[in-house]
Amino acid sequence: MGEQSNNFYARLDRLERKHGAMSRGYTAKVRADGLIVVAPRRVQSRISGRSVILFVAAFLLFKGFLMAALGFGSYDHRVDQLRAGTGLEKAGAFVMQRDPVSQFLAENIGPVLR
Repeated sequence: MGEQSNNFYARLDRLERKHGAMSRGYTAKVRADGLIVVAPRRVQSRISGRSVILFVAAFLLFKGFLMAALGFGSYDHRVDQLRAGTGLEKAGAFVMQRDPVSQFLAENIGPVLR
């Protein structure tokens, strides 16, 4: 009797989880044999890959512009000052350190600014 009770409660738990998932939306599809199957709707990310790529590109362009406007020596000095600060400033210094892409952009933007 205990095994049947465990099976019943396990099935009841699965049904409650499925009901909770379907309360957030569901889709109905007709299979090839004519059976209608209802399944919970999948959660889609609100942030697309395209927006992440655009954000990173804009950030690298911003860093390149800063390097070109300040000059490499002054820029590196300011990043070194950040490295000597608090934990948040150290994280900012890590993100703002010179990288090949932003350096290439700075070298190409520099003549346009001057």
